[in-house]
Amino acid sequence: MPYENIKSVDPKVYGAIMQELSRQQTKLELIASENFVSQAVLDAVGSVLTNKYAEGYPGRRYYGGCEYVDVVEHLAIVRLKELFGAEHANVQPHSGASANLAVYFAMLN
Repeated sequence: MPYENIKSVDPKVYGAIMQELSRQQTKLELIASENFVSQAVLDAVGSVLTNKYAEGYPGRRYYGGCEYVDVVEHLAIVRLKELFGAEHANVQPHSGASANLAVYFAMLN
């Protein structure tokens, strides 16, 4: 069962997570910034990578210790360029609003 560690540490938070999971599995949200991601994405977002502050771009960060975050971000860039046949790609949204606009414009194209 997912989230067993959260369940043992904070049952109330676990309950809220499970209710949200149920809501997402049984409802259709038509909000561009809300996406039902795979378990692999949830695992990656909940991994140790989330502990790292990585301001800047791969290979040109403002803080040290970003070599593995750089690997993941570089993979995302390469995959996005291949997917869209693009010469350049930036996988860092400025904000939720910018992320929404990116989705809207991608859909229009």
